[in-house]
Amino acid sequence: MGLVMWLRTGLLMAVLTGLLMGIGYIFGGPNVAFMMFLFAMLFNFITYWYSDKIVLSWYRARIVDEMEAPELYAIVRKLAENAGLPMPKVAIIPTETPNAFATGRDPKHAVVAVTTGLLKILDRDELEGVIGHELTHIKNHDMLIGTIAAAMAGAIMQLAYWARWIAIFGGFGRDEDDSSNVLTAILVAVLAPIAAMLIQAAISRSREFLADEGGAKISGKPWALARALMKIEQAVRYRPMREGNPATAHMFIVNPFRGMSVANLFSTHPPTEARIERLRKIAEEMGYAPVF
Repeated sequence: MGLVMWLRTGLLMAVLTGLLMGIGYIFGGPNVAFMMFLFAMLFNFITYWYSDKIVLSWYRARIVDEMEAPELYAIVRKLAENAGLPMPKVAIIPTETPNAFATGRDPKHAVVAVTTGLLKILDRDELEGVIGHELTHIKNHDMLIGTIAAAMAGAIMQLAYWARWIAIFGGFGRDEDDSSNVLTAILVAVLAPIAAMLIQAAISRSREFLADEGGAKISGKPWALARALMKIEQAVRYRPMREGNPATAHMFIVNPFRGMSVANLFSTHPPTEARIERLRKIAEEMGYAPVF
């Protein structure tokens, strides 16, 4: 798992770094491309060491102790022991949109974050299924690559946005036709973020199926995880998250930013119906009678 994780992380960083360098080369030539490379290396270093703090700050998540959230803390502790993991930190996100994610550079520095909305709509069994899912992400080292993807894609989107306006209002000092600058800027502003989103989505979909399977086995309650997914999916359709960075959608157990389904190519998650069907089969393999 370790070698595969590092190869996957390295490939992702290389492709996203290439996108950043491409933006720099188009607007400023080799010198700006090299500056973008240095920026990407510094950005990756900072993200590696401070990934949990970066993502938690985006969502105003607050680390809580056992006194503040005894039931949640007890669930995380029990399931972490089941998974053979050290006890992660526990955080609560102040939003009514029900959801959860895990972050951190490795299992020893992990955080499991849930929203206040999730705690309101799920019963204990369902919450255990969700926590088991997030702990599987930790066990599989998915949090690091997910956080790097989110941070790098967010940087690409922001740089593409800035590049568009810089080109329109004066460019980067290159001797090119103004209309050509404007057209190039628009193309970069549109295509670079799309490419970053496609990379994130393709990686995320495969990891979600594995996390569902692991969550079902860690909690021992595949039917409860299936019910939780149905509840979260329905709630997100009517109350999508209004704050936060869409580049982090793949980190959540269900995409929190959409009110309707999106094309599979861009989806950060497999269809919820497909996830539930797989959980049904896992339940049967574990010897449970059909309950969902």
